[in-house]
Amino acid sequence: VQLQASGGGLVQAGDSLRLSCTISGPDFSKYAMAWFRQSPGKEREIVGFIGWMGATNLDGPVKGRSTLSRDNHKNTVYLQIHSLKPEDTAVYYCAASDTYSGPSGAGYDLWGQGTQVTVSS
Repeated sequence: VQLQASGGGLVQAGDSLRLSCTISGPDFSKYAMAWFRQSPGKEREIVGFIGWMGATNLDGPVKGRSTLSRDNHKNTVYLQIHSLKPEDTAVYYCAASDTYSGPSGAGYDLWGQGTQVTVSS
């Protein structure tokens, strides 16, 4: 099973971006999915997570300007962020677990390679 994150890029402040994370392999619906991000010199932080039944938590740094959804037919989870700010610049990582759904990175055993998001002012 592998995770492939995509959708990052260079955008301007105020723009929107949709990140995608696709799992290769069967039984996507059994995985809880999460997005984390890490900026240079900073610790990794949770952005949001979505459980097996679709319940979402976006209480992290993009709260109020983001949505998280999953398409079990496409084995993909989407993170859309609106009103991007320069401080959103980071590498965004997706993660998956079939036993844990929550904000701790330690709970996820599958990780994607990351996609760079750069927001210019």
